Amino acid sequence: MEVLPPIFFIVVLLSTISCSASAANSAHNNFLHCLVSHSEPYHPITSAIFTSNNALFSSVLNDYVRNLRFNTSTTRKPFLIVTALHVSHIQASIICAQKYNLQMKIRSGGHDYDGLSYVAEVPFFILDMFKLRTIEVDIHTETAWVQAGATVGEVFYKIANKSKIHAFPAGICPTVGIGGHLSGGSYGNLMRKYGLSVDNIVDAQMVDVQGRLLDEKSMGEDLFWAITGGGGSSFGVVLAYKIKLVRVPETVTVFRVERTLEQNATDIVYKWQHVAPAIDNDLFIRLILD
Repeated sequence: MEVLPPIFFIVVLLSTISCSASAANSAHNNFLHCLVSHSEPYHPITSAIFTSNNALFSSVLNDYVRNLRFNTSTTRKPFLIVTALHVSHIQASIICAQKYNLQMKIRSGGHDYDGLSYVAEVPFFILDMFKLRTIEVDIHTETAWVQAGATVGEVFYKIANKSKIHAFPAGICPTVGIGGHLSGGSYGNLMRKYGLSVDNIVDAQMVDVQGRLLDEKSMGEDLFWAITGGGGSSFGVVLAYKIKLVRVPETVTVFRVERTLEQNATDIVYKWQHVAPAIDNDLFIRLILD
């Protein structure tokens, strides 16, 4: 049996790597062309696309990587980021991802412990929603339309600017993205009085797998129920939620009590378990172990 010289295997290996890289580049280029062709001419998608060769790519990627465990040199990076500026950019991303069998990660605020919105085991791209963050508050109807890229803090701020006696039952971390927050259910300091955030959602705009823009009426009861607590990215890309504002006192009293184990903290925990479920719904009490 003839033994081929080592140089032959090196040449074959390099040739294989070169062909694989060339095929990947070709697929990515085709994907780019697809995005451009499926976006509206009056809302060009080119300004929303960041490839790995773009000087701003790393900053756009890292700005919303909240878990630094997934921001290492060995972490697989997306080959492209689409920072959607218009609904047509979302539609193009969905259509082209299917056409070229690419995994799309949808990122609202990046607040997920496992980095699910910006990490994958296969080649992928990110559809980033952070530039779609418009908030329209209507005090007359006591509702607000909130785009998925807005943060919890921005929602609170916009409502407070319009009214001192209205609020929305959501979490307390101001940098959490509304898209992921609401699609996962979400709870906060007002939940005893008004329930979960999703209990106060009255409408939504979502792009489905076919690229159609749907609202609560056109998507149907089951799908609307699914995206208000079942994880929005499992069923489509939520563009915006219409939320119901709730009434709150103009003055709110807040206080905290801190105790160490030496100060009988365990007794407080025991008593809290009995008191918390029975107190008035206008009083929110929580226990934090630090």
